[in-house]
Amino acid sequence: MIKQNAFIINYDSLYEILDEIKDNLSFNIIKLKNIDDFLTTLSLNPNNLLITQRLKEKSLLNKSLNKKNILCLEELPMSISKVIELINIHFIKLRFNHQSKINIKQYQLNLNSKFFSNDFVNLKLTEKEIEIILYLNESKKKHNVLDLQKNIWAYSADMETHTVETHIYRLRKKINDKFNDENFISSDKNGYFIA
Repeated sequence: MIKQNAFIINYDSLYEILDEIKDNLSFNIIKLKNIDDFLTTLSLNPNNLLITQRLKEKSLLNKSLNKKNILCLEELPMSISKVIELINIHFIKLRFNHQSKINIKQYQLNLNSKFFSNDFVNLKLTEKEIEIILYLNESKKKHNVLDLQKNIWAYSADMETHTVETHIYRLRKKINDKFNDENFISSDKNGYFIA
């Protein structure tokens, strides 16, 4: 699993302490000079966390900054183990919230409940179906059968190509039957894709 990033702004003492023990943390720590750098990272990863000592700073009152992505440690002093616990809890909440609604085209994918939905219609997906959708959606390029074998099924030389094709066929059929959408997963001679 990729480590999440904790960005620390205007809190040098906390950064120095966490930097000393960074090899034992379940997250990365990064020191920031200004809030604009953090806003840029949020566009790339909505699970990033900003840690500060004072929330009242003008630069933190930016309207485009979601307060869920800020952890303000104003109630000091507290032990370093308590600080790390608060950071980890905050990351768990961010991850859960992010996984509860991933927008893909006109649909929402909830990784927590494994529902794929559009308005009031829900479709329960398997882990493999979710992996296929996420993989095709994240890369925004076409993937052939061998690529899907390698990256979704951890490629086995003895695996037959029809395994991938059968899974894609069944997933397309489920989506078409439930949402009347024949084009959610498209394909051409270069592979499968979500346009």
